[in-house]
Amino acid sequence: MTKEEIAEVLAKPYSQDLLTGGIPARFAYVGLDGDPRVIPIAFLWDGEHIVVCTVPASAKVSALRKHPRASITIDTESYPPKVLLIRGSVELEIVDGIPDEYVEASFKLVPADQQEAWKAGVTALYDQMCRITITPDWVKLLDFETTIPKAVEDIITAKQAGG
Repeated sequence: MTKEEIAEVLAKPYSQDLLTGGIPARFAYVGLDGDPRVIPIAFLWDGEHIVVCTVPASAKVSALRKHPRASITIDTESYPPKVLLIRGSVELEIVDGIPDEYVEASFKLVPADQQEAWKAGVTALYDQMCRITITPDWVKLLDFETTIPKAVEDIITAKQAGG
């Protein structure tokens, strides 16, 4: 996909709702053993990249060093579902302290009355974190109103053609 095509999909209202809302992403990557991994994770959309943060010694950091690609899915629980699919390259950066992106991403999930205590706890716990920046190179929005999975499109087209 071109950068323009990616920007067009990510600028759609449903995409923006998913990127800025309080739903955790499902973050997928290839583990060191070659098996796939998927984890829920707080994330931040900075307008160009998805940013997640984690402990530098985590399994995902080691795996992403070897296979610097990831997939992200953000979806709703309501009907019709809204699903944003993102694939991209990964950059890793070890930073001292707690990255602002980690706090901002987490605050989308941590209740307001618990944020101060949560921040104090992670600040005391982590001396360093790894900032994982995903640059999208493929995206798709499935809103089941104007866009649906390709396989379903193909069935509909075949049925309409009498197949």
